[in-house]
Amino acid sequence: MAMFDGRWMHGVLAALVPLVPLGLTAGRPGPPRSPAREKPPVVLFPAFHFTKLQVTVRDQTTAPGCPRSGTFQDWFRNDRPSRFSQVCRDRLLTLRYRDDPSLPMPRRFAEQPGVTVRILDYGRTDSAPYYEALYRRLETAGYVRDRDIRVAGYDARLTPDMGGFLERTRRLIEDTYRDNGGRPVHLVGHSNGPLYAQYLLTHTSPAWRARYIHGFTPIAGNMPGQGLMYSLMFTGQNIQDFGYPTTRQNARSSARMYQSAPSTYMSAADPAVFGDREVVIRDSSTGRSYTPRDYRRLFADAGLRTAGKIAAYYIGFVRFADPKSFPDVDVYGEKGSGLPTVVGARLANLSTGQIADPASFLRRDGDGNQEDITNNAILAWRAMRCHHFSLTDNPGVDHGALPNDPALLDRLVTVLGRPRTRCP
Repeated sequence: MAMFDGRWMHGVLAALVPLVPLGLTAGRPGPPRSPAREKPPVVLFPAFHFTKLQVTVRDQTTAPGCPRSGTFQDWFRNDRPSRFSQVCRDRLLTLRYRDDPSLPMPRRFAEQPGVTVRILDYGRTDSAPYYEALYRRLETAGYVRDRDIRVAGYDARLTPDMGGFLERTRRLIEDTYRDNGGRPVHLVGHSNGPLYAQYLLTHTSPAWRARYIHGFTPIAGNMPGQGLMYSLMFTGQNIQDFGYPTTRQNARSSARMYQSAPSTYMSAADPAVFGDREVVIRDSSTGRSYTPRDYRRLFADAGLRTAGKIAAYYIGFVRFADPKSFPDVDVYGEKGSGLPTVVGARLANLSTGQIADPASFLRRDGDGNQEDITNNAILAWRAMRCHHFSLTDNPGVDHGALPNDPALLDRLVTVLGRPRTRCP
């Protein structure tokens, strides 16, 4: 997923509400240690900006006042100091869009001149350090990092039809399969990660999935998007700590970066799922409210012509709810619930670069980051013809804590010990 409103970073709830399991026993201890060779290897799809990116700048002229050359890293909880300020990083990571209808949409985006971006330590657990508790729990079950635990990282600005994602990820899974004795691979995704895993599963053949995939564990998957993304295109949000900018210059640079990224729209609430069930923007200057169904009018009223074009293509981009888009592998979903969750904001107007005011946030129930509509959307997969489906609720466990939650990780290890469903 997606984005966060920042509250979950300040600590996990000390006392968790008991689980409400679907077909699983709450609090059941993990299984005894067993050799990893008996279990499928795991490939993790990290959350939005949880993959380490290395940005190299050479003789840039896009951002006057910023270093002309140098390097910096971009990822959540980045602890590497840089000569590039937050505003400079935003401006240099803002994609260029070429409004040329003769080009396929993915080819209309480009980096700023002199800027190159690559994934650090692709495939290795070092590329996504946030998931240390998950890696450690798998190690207690006999797994070994970078052998049968690997990471399918991605540039979170891009959608899975860009940047060679599909070819690169297929190759990683096939290599992981071969390097581990021909054992099918279990996919684990967190937040926005399941969007990329779902795109992979729906852009491979049934024969490929039958050979290479053991199952899929989406953890709070952001399948239909979330309402919060609309307001970030006006206020911005800083990747390093998911805090909101406190200056107008930073709010403007951050908001424009989100407006330029196709993943922003893919991650925004899809009206086909949300309809008008929540307000995502309330314009105080006009008194007008906008739901996901009103996104075209929102961008038109804001004068964001390019955003409107990108939105029309990428909102609802990763299909999942119709039978032709079911993953058709065993699914063991996890979600959180019972926490106030930001879905939008009351804004002074529709200008880009406003300072976010927590008192103006619009909320509903969810996991502290994604609302209930999002987290319940994969219930559509109950209609899969043959494969297993379950969705386990974790009341009171917030979005950021879910992939490191001990009970959830115990269930994951249990799932990894199960044979996959054999479907005709």
